[in-house]
Amino acid sequence: MPDFYRMSIQALTRQEGFACPCGKHHACALDDLRIGSSALAGVSDMVRALGCKKPFIVCDDHTFEVAGKQVDALLTAAGIPHMLYIIPCAGQKIAPAEWEVGSVLMHFDPSCDLFLGVGSGVINDICKVLGHATGLKSAIVGTAPSMDGFASNSSAMEINHVKMTLFNRAPKGILLDTDILRQAPMRMLWAGLGDMAAKYIALCEWRISHLVTGEYYCEDVAQLMRSALKRVIDAADGIPSRDPDAIQAIAEGLIVSGIAMAFAEISRPASGLEHYFSHMWEMMALERNQPYDLHGIQVGIGTMLTLKMYRKFRQITPDRAKAEAYWNDMTREKWESRIRSIFGKTAPEIIAMEASIGKNERKGHEERLNRIVDHWEEIQQAVTEELPDYDRLRSLMEKTGMPLRPSDIGISVKDTVNAFIGARDARNKYMSCSLLWDLGLTDEFADYLERVAEE
Repeated sequence: MPDFYRMSIQALTRQEGFACPCGKHHACALDDLRIGSSALAGVSDMVRALGCKKPFIVCDDHTFEVAGKQVDALLTAAGIPHMLYIIPCAGQKIAPAEWEVGSVLMHFDPSCDLFLGVGSGVINDICKVLGHATGLKSAIVGTAPSMDGFASNSSAMEINHVKMTLFNRAPKGILLDTDILRQAPMRMLWAGLGDMAAKYIALCEWRISHLVTGEYYCEDVAQLMRSALKRVIDAADGIPSRDPDAIQAIAEGLIVSGIAMAFAEISRPASGLEHYFSHMWEMMALERNQPYDLHGIQVGIGTMLTLKMYRKFRQITPDRAKAEAYWNDMTREKWESRIRSIFGKTAPEIIAMEASIGKNERKGHEERLNRIVDHWEEIQQAVTEELPDYDRLRSLMEKTGMPLRPSDIGISVKDTVNAFIGARDARNKYMSCSLLWDLGLTDEFADYLERVAEE
């Protein structure tokens, strides 16, 4: 079995994939990858390499000006027929939601055989969703190194105002022109760093979930993600100056991160509690009809918050009596009241999800508590091995100028605490907030977070 983290990106994306001791066959269905200076000139070659004859270009007002206009001209010059649709956004951010997906689909020309996105996270996710739904291929021309989902087989979407992860399939083609990426707004460069810094926590909590719930875990995929993370962190000093070599390294790290998710067939290697701060803040903003910041910016702040909580986590030991008392006190009525207070209009969906999952039921709680006690040393070992020194990471991120406190992006301490409390129920994913609930420590850590959130 080859060491994934030692392999080139091209080797990682070989068509036959890899048999793994974990029991899965790892593969990333990427047929064509182009990263580097002046890579955009090869967009016509990418379309041909994918065996497509008429791409449907999807962009928004901003990404059309950044690269969509050039893609249109290059395909025209190459004699490749195509259609172009610009999602109207009137200068605002487009959302990965039903309206945008429907808008693209309503304008789609069925004679096209490829969804060719020009943009980054949202555009890529929309094209992946539509490609999966129609059975057509998708590809992306990236305009910013702002997230790690270029090569992943999932899309982060807003469905009825609830942030959900839809598992579909990775794009067949990815083109990242570093000359374009390095000119992206600085906030988008910060977002890419924030999304990658999250991997420290994601890998830690993936290991913890494996110990507590028996969830699938692959050390080879985890090591691949660690290598992608190191690549980005090592290049972070070059972000403020938009150093070309740093942008190249960051772009490659983001791609490898997406490959790791595709290999695992879940978002686990990339997402833990830190992502759920972002998801919760986005849901709160949707509930109030307010704008929200870039996902990676919010995730970066969520990473700092979660690392603060792990400092306290290292000092605790399981107390079975406290855990059982907390469960007994958390009646269905009390839990539902809390959910309605935090989630507002989306609370009925959260309550219905719990009814089907049953994570609040006594039997499940007892089983998890037993495993927590039995594996406590291994849980703490995962924390020690995976998480970085808080002060060192904070110093690195501060040097880039990126926001690191909730108030830096207009998030209140109250919404930060509610995001932590609600994260456990937003989706069926075992994270540190789930572990603290099982230990009866949710309220204690919520009080602690209230005190340290703005430090």
